[in-house]
Amino acid sequence: MSLQMVLLPVFVQIGLTFALLLWMVTARTKAVKARETSLKDIAAGQPKYPTGVAQVGNCFANQFEVPVLFYFLIALALPLRHADLFIVLMSWVFVVTRFAHAGIFVTSNNIQQRSLAWFAGVLVLLAMWLYFALKMLLLI
Repeated sequence: MSLQMVLLPVFVQIGLTFALLLWMVTARTKAVKARETSLKDIAAGQPKYPTGVAQVGNCFANQFEVPVLFYFLIALALPLRHADLFIVLMSWVFVVTRFAHAGIFVTSNNIQQRSLAWFAGVLVLLAMWLYFALKMLLLI
């Protein structure tokens, strides 16, 4: 696989993270300016944002949980030359599940749908890790 094919889903996932970051900063700034929350509340470390603002912030924070395992897998697979077609295809499936999860998180926040999207991504990532581990251990 070419470097570009392996890294493109990673860059798309990073793009999602930065988009959520910008959305969060904008939403939080608007909430403070509209006096929906105060700087005092933010400074205390327990920000009290309106629900929609909190959802975007929580969704952004979530991008540093399960996706870290994705980044680490790719960071290992690339230099070890084990980033093959399966890894690339599953990377795209993982990224799609992350977009679905984020979309649900920042809109309806339906916990059942959100959990399904999250779990689907976890299963895909688990399959990627198992595949990678077997390739490494069996030297295939």
